[in-house]
Amino acid sequence: MSKRGGIAVIIVLLILLGAGLYVLRQNTFDMTIQPVEISTPQGKLTGMLTLPENAAGSKPGLVLFIHGDGPVDASHNDGYKPLWERLASLGYASLSLNKRGINGSDGSWLEQSIEDRVEEARQALAWARAQPFIDSGRIGVWGASQAGWVIPQLAAEEPLAFSILVSPAINWQQQGAYNTRQQMMKDGYTAEEIAQRITYEQQVNELLQRGADYAQYTEMTDPGERMSAERWSFVRRNFLADAAGELHNFKTPVLLLLGEEDVNVDVEQTEQVYRGKIRPASLLTVQRFPDTEHSMLPVRTADSPLRAFMISLFAPRRITVDGYMSAIESFLSKKSK
Repeated sequence: MSKRGGIAVIIVLLILLGAGLYVLRQNTFDMTIQPVEISTPQGKLTGMLTLPENAAGSKPGLVLFIHGDGPVDASHNDGYKPLWERLASLGYASLSLNKRGINGSDGSWLEQSIEDRVEEARQALAWARAQPFIDSGRIGVWGASQAGWVIPQLAAEEPLAFSILVSPAINWQQQGAYNTRQQMMKDGYTAEEIAQRITYEQQVNELLQRGADYAQYTEMTDPGERMSAERWSFVRRNFLADAAGELHNFKTPVLLLLGEEDVNVDVEQTEQVYRGKIRPASLLTVQRFPDTEHSMLPVRTADSPLRAFMISLFAPRRITVDGYMSAIESFLSKKSK
């Protein structure tokens, strides 16, 4: 190798080393993460507890994270970590559990009802209150999407200090129809194709209403669009979920965070129902973000897997829309006054 070639190799290696160190620093968060294991009658739950690194002798409050749909692990593939860090800076620990069947948690999340998830959250809260280093008077919840059916029921049974809800739906079946219509419109389907799909989903809902089993469901569906038997069972357990009748359970402050370009949830309906049901109205704070989708990502980030990957790698604290974490910080700061 020539001298010039050797210098070029060294330069490339230094650039790669520098990039690696930068990525490592960007993905190192100012908090302490501890594994946790909670024993329950339904089997153990595993997860993570994050704590402020410099609590200065004071007990932190705690935020219990309640996931949305799918096989979610405790950190949501590290996506929660920037928010955990912000919460730690405010004097809050974060507790997040692997869904059942994920990373050592016993059971299967697809076998759970909404009520099962409420009970699981209660077990997590009981564990948190038993920890002597946690301020049991400052324990609240953060939840996304399907957590919008869990948290209002939980509020009826637990003395939550606060609730933070991100992109919650109201009615399971209405959400499904809305999501189908909006996603197909975004993907360029014709009005006729959308109407056909909505009709098909209405037929599936009729089967669910009749309590049809999986064999009856498969008789009317094509293999390419058919949900699994496990998913069918999960939907049968939960398709009647409707948060509207539970929102009166909130007795402490609620922060509702919505993205105006959410194709999963009808944010107009969600805001209207929350404002109509939560009393007194002063309990509710609503923050809407323009050009933002279901996961609090800017639309251009959500629509580009490469962009999302690069931001999560090189600037993970900037993956969510501007103002999202600041809204949570402002809400919690006002609560502490």
